[in-house]
Parts: sequence; structure tokens; C-alpha cells
Amino acid sequence: MHDKQGVLSVVMPAYNECRTIREIIRRVLAMASVRELIIVDDGSTDGTREMLIDLNQSDNEQRLRIILHERNQGKGAALRTGIMEARADYVVVQDADLEYDPRDYDTLLRPCFEHDADVVYGSRFVSGAERRVLFFWHSVGNQFLTLLSNALTDLNLTDMETGYKLFRREIIQGTEIRQNRFGFEPEVTAKIAHRGLRIYEVGISYAGRGYEEGKKIGWKDAVEAIYCILRYGLEQRLRYRM
Repeated sequence: MHDKQGVLSVVMPAYNECRTIREIIRRVLAMASVRELIIVDDGSTDGTREMLIDLNQSDNEQRLRIILHERNQGKGAALRTGIMEARADYVVVQDADLEYDPRDYDTLLRPCFEHDADVVYGSRFVSGAERRVLFFWHSVGNQFLTLLSNALTDLNLTDMETGYKLFRREIIQGTEIRQNRFGFEPEVTAKIAHRGLRIYEVGISYAGRGYEEGKKIGWKDAVEAIYCILRYGLEQRLRYRM
């Protein structure tokens, strides 16, 4: 039995999440597998930054690390900053809202310890765990983007757009990320697909939020995702001559 204690660097981009930031920090740091939580505040204007600074000063265990972007640059830019600061064996992406449950970290880590996985995606669509019922067309859009991505990467993922992606640290730190917004998901998927990595997918729980609760992804982000799937998918196919 492998010891999972302290093996994770959690990278969390945060933008105007003052309603949920305290609770998600509490939930993440409650997990024994977490060595450090790196939060990149991406130019928040709602008090999130001030709240993070206060929490950082009261962190006696020094597992909380706060990085401040002076202006809003986007989720991809925040992740790029945070990922390069990671020091643990594995890196997992964690949104600052409460849609994804840190108790699933052990589930994400299991293929790493049992099957020597390099990358693990947490799927919202293959899980027997609880999942909040929300938007039909949003789920159709996710499935379409995953299908298009799979066609170009030759992977058989069920949830390319998932917010839970876990990587060996050296793999994600050695992957160039160019996209500054929500294009991170298709870009990183395309860039890991053809490298001979051991990629796994596990089921996770999901408590999605509505737009009135602060959800930020809209139709423009779907258009950007299609562009990124085509751009990076074709680019990587040519690079690896599939």
C-alpha cells in the first residue's frame, strides 16, 4: 500500500470567488494527500485578494501559497503561473468554486499508485457518485467538445472539459501552455495525447453551479474551445506524424 500523504500540489486559479474561497481552502487543506495549495488570484476585485492575504498570514502549517496577478489574465494564465511553482510529486487543478470535491483526490491518485499513471482525468459522466442535475445543452456541448477532441487526439475520454486533471509534476511542468483563458483544457489534452503517456480516467462527483451562482463559462468559451481543439489537435498530429 503506497503512502499518499503529502504527494499533491493543488493549483487553484481564483477570480472573484469571495463567496466560496474560504470553504474550498478548508476542504482542500483537510486532505492528507495535499502538500501545498497554490492559489493564483487573477486580479479579483470583490475582496477575494484581501481575504487570501489574511488567510495566508494565519496559515501556521505553511501549506497555503498565494500568488497575485495584478490584472485579470484568465484561467490558463493563472494555471501556468501556479503549475510552475508546484513542488510535490503530482499536480492537480482545483477550481475555486465548490463544483469539485477534494475528497475525490484519493480517487484521482489511485491509478498513479496502482497502475503507474502519468495523467488522470476525473470524469463527471462515468461516475456512480452524486451529480447535480443542471443544463441539458451544456452537457451536450461538453460531449460534442470531447468527441471532437477525441477525433483529433485518438483518445477515448468521456469528459475532456473536466476541471479535475492530475499530472505527474515533471510532465505538466514540461508542457508549454499558451492559452490564457478556458482553452487550457483542449490545449493540454492535445499536448499529452501523443507522447506515449499512461492516461487514465476515473469517475468523480460533481456539484455544478448555475449562472446566477457565479458560473463564468458561456458560448464564447465553447467557440474558443473548438478553435483550440482544431489548432492544437492538428498541430500535435503533424508534430508526431500520426
